[in-house]
Parts: sequence; C-alpha cells; structure tokens
Amino acid sequence: MPAQARGALVAFGGVSFSYFAYTGLFATYAPLWLQHLGFSTLAIGSLASMQAATRIVSPYAWGWLADHSGSRTLLLRWAVALALVCSLGYFGPPSWPWIVAVTVALFLCTAGVIPINEAALAHLVSRDDTGALDAGRYGRVRVWGSVGFILAVSGSGFVLQWAGLVRFPWLVVALLALLLGAALLVPMVREAAQTHERAAPALAVLRQPAVAWFFAGVFFTVLAHVSLYAFFSLYLAELGYGPGTVGLMWALSVAAEVLWFWFQGRRVHRVSMHGWLVLAALVSMLRFAAMAAFGNLAWVPVIAQCTHAVTFAAKPTACIGLINRHFPGRLRGRGQALYTVLGYGASGVVGGVAGGALSEALGFAAVFWAAAGAAAVSALCCWRALACDGRG
Repeated sequence: MPAQARGALVAFGGVSFSYFAYTGLFATYAPLWLQHLGFSTLAIGSLASMQAATRIVSPYAWGWLADHSGSRTLLLRWAVALALVCSLGYFGPPSWPWIVAVTVALFLCTAGVIPINEAALAHLVSRDDTGALDAGRYGRVRVWGSVGFILAVSGSGFVLQWAGLVRFPWLVVALLALLLGAALLVPMVREAAQTHERAAPALAVLRQPAVAWFFAGVFFTVLAHVSLYAFFSLYLAELGYGPGTVGLMWALSVAAEVLWFWFQGRRVHRVSMHGWLVLAALVSMLRFAAMAAFGNLAWVPVIAQCTHAVTFAAKPTACIGLINRHFPGRLRGRGQALYTVLGYGASGVVGGVAGGALSEALGFAAVFWAAAGAAAVSALCCWRALACDGRG
C-alpha cells in the first residue's frame, strides 16, 4: 500500500478512535453528571431519547449536503468544529432549558460525523477492480473506534472520580478537540457526479426490494440490541451481579469486538454480506433468549458477551459493504445517513420507550425475550434481502 494511502487510513483511524471515545464518555458519564446537577431520572431519560430523535433528521441532512457538494472531508471538519463550539455551552448556566438546548445542538452536529466519515472511508477502502469493500482494511480502521471507547470509558472513570463529576464538560471538550485534530488530518475526498445517479436517486434505491428488506433487517437487529445498551447493566444488577462483574462483562464484549475487527479480513469473505446479517440476527436471537432464560447462571452472560463479535462487530462491515454497493459515488453519504436514521434513530426511540415500559410492567427478562423476538424478525428480513439480491 502506498505511504499516502497508509497515512489516510491512519487519519481515519484517528477519527474513529476520537469519535467513539467521545460517545463512550458521553453515554457512560453524562447521566451521572446530569444527576450531579440535580436533574431527575425522568429528565435524564428524556434527554437520552432526544439523542435518538436527532438521528432521525440530522444524519440524512448531513449526508445530503455531502453528496451534493462532494466535499465530504470539508463537511466532516465543519460538523466536528460546530460540535466543539456547542460543547462550550456546558460551561454556561446549569439550567434544564439551557442544558437541553446545548445537548440537542451538540447531537445535531455529531450525528453527521459517522455518515460522512464512513462514506469517505468506504471510498478509500474499496477495491479498485470491483468497487467492493475491502473488509480487511476497513476492519483495521474501525477497530480503533473500539479501542477509543474502551480507553475513554475506563480512563474517564478514574479522572472523574479524582477530579469530580463537575469536570465532565472539560473531558467532552477535550475529546471533541482531539476529534477535530483527527478530522483536519483526513485527506480531502471529493467525488464527481455520476450520470446513473440522476436516474436512481437515494429514495428510489431505497424502494428496491433488496434494499428495503436490508434496512428492515438493520432496524430490527438494532432494536434488539437496545435491550443490551439500555438495560443489560440494570438486568445484571437485579440478578445479583456486582459492579465489578458488570464492568467485566462489558469489557469482554468490547474485547471480542476488537478481535473481530482486527482479524475479520481473513474470514469475512467466506460468507456473503447478506449472509453475515442473517447469521448476526440468528445469533442475536439465541444470545438474548439465553439471557432472558438463564441470565442468573454466570457462564451464560460470559458466552453471550463473547457473541458480540458476531451480533455487533460483523454487522457494520456487512452493512457498509452493502451500502457501498447499492449507494455508489455521491449517493454514498445518503446511504450512510439512511443507515443511521432507519437503523439507529428510529429503533433507539422505539426500543428505549418500549423497553422501559416493558421492564416496569413485566421485568427485565421480558425485555430480553422481546429482543430475541425482534432478532428473529430481523433474521427473516435479512433472509428476504438475500433472496432479492442476486449478488448475495
């Protein structure tokens, strides 16, 4: 690989590292900071739902701008710079309306980072001869996001314990500044308009059966995983596991994720991209059903968290590969945005609200049974996408 291409991959790895470090920090410690400021659990939960809601609108807007301008790198820098400016608002008055305004503005900016970055990265790591995604190179970049997440979650905990939760905004600003520095190192990526894209706009592509079933499968897979991100720790605590064990379970899943991303180039081509999504959905169904039925047995959560390599880590590679196929060239940004909107925005809102209501009515085990059901529906959708797409 030429030195220039290696340098570009390092820059994209820096963006992935910084962005997921920021998301790990925010997801883990923002609720504790808000609680420290005196806000209620209901207020904190409503603010979390706003984050998912911004993913319904903002990613597609950023993707549209990137596709129509062709200046993906420039827009990436603008999105991060605006996010950094918004984060400075946390040093303002700690009133609820102000915190909501600052957080929503921050989410609207950061929601554009991944669609733009992944579209630019997919352009760089596509095979020159076929245009297909080079899963090996993509995994070697994406793994740094997992590393950043681990380091931020573990390191920030010690920093905040030593300096106090009042220092949380400083960490947010620091990581966003690091992200901006990484974005400034990303090479300029521009793509010329292609004539066939005028005949097949993004929404027309979305109406193709294989694409529609693909996005339906993504929606239900992510919906199933909302049980993990929102309720897994609470469920383990209810079953009697201590905080140290809960942290170990999370570390185990991310370690499995890191190993998959690093070595996926050797095995990902053994199965088609749609096939990986079917497999991920089926393993997710077994994972969440086992947690619902036998979560009290210590070895079950251990094995369940190890399956994260398939249920989560294999999924983005397959999804990026399929989006790269169905949304080429200047459509790629909107394809990435639709992936975020339909996969993570809508499912996050539905899963958070429905899971909360279900847990209060029937307990956390019911949430994981529902997650297993959502994964089963996802498997059917992914299988239909495989059947409709002749290329597999």
